[in-house]
Amino acid sequence: MYPTNHVFLLAATVAAATLATSSIPAAAQTADRPVLDDGHRLFYNGRYEAAAALALQSCTAPPLDLNACELATSALHFQIRKALDTSGKQKPWKECAECPALLASFLAVTARGQAAARAALGADPKDDATLFLLGKLDLNYVWLQLGTLGKKTGWKEYWEARRLLDDLIKRRPDMIRARVARAWIDYIVDTRMPRGTRWLLGGGNKKRGLRVVREAADAPADFFVATEATFALWDMQVRERQFPDAVATARRLATDFPDNEELTKFLARHDGEARRR
Repeated sequence: MYPTNHVFLLAATVAAATLATSSIPAAAQTADRPVLDDGHRLFYNGRYEAAAALALQSCTAPPLDLNACELATSALHFQIRKALDTSGKQKPWKECAECPALLASFLAVTARGQAAARAALGADPKDDATLFLLGKLDLNYVWLQLGTLGKKTGWKEYWEARRLLDDLIKRRPDMIRARVARAWIDYIVDTRMPRGTRWLLGGGNKKRGLRVVREAADAPADFFVATEATFALWDMQVRERQFPDAVATARRLATDFPDNEELTKFLARHDGEARRR
């Protein structure tokens, strides 16, 4: 599905850069906004390989752009998810030729971003943007391990992310990305974890998660911040089989991201039914 030689080269390049320097100046604010906007547009149109390649340009050399690192990990994760998907069913890991290299890239970028974020926080512990991005990198790791690979690992990252997001939301209730990321914790813990594990993970609440992302999707925000919230809402609505609402949200997203195949397929399957109701 993806050029294997290119992916292995990408993994080797990122891993080598990670080993070459353990502390690179980090910038939580975007150094080159047009480039990162292009990366986000590629990502939300489902072009994950291109999004990762573009984001890695700003996550492999100083000054490190933590926003780009977070986007790169998201795009690499979705590449893995897509590579493992076969007609709605997940293929065995050993049958995915490109997955080991993608995972190596993901782990290298995650470690690099986390190290840079912690170094930046050592200089400025109250940098809310960096605190959020460290929590988001942690959660990207947790969701890959738990949701995609089915491995019960990453609990240190989970608790760090949960603590960071809770503290941020107390200080900055207007930080929409933090609210959406925290809503995913509520939703996933409530819907994917056994009852005993939910308690160990601090509990979850899918109704609250849905409410928060619905509010976030309707709140005034930067275009891609609002887009992230709206995709989260659509994802949760589909999981809850709230198809009429999910169709309305998908139509809204498809206006801005017409090349997203997942949206197109979903609307082809459910839009007619929703219109008949």
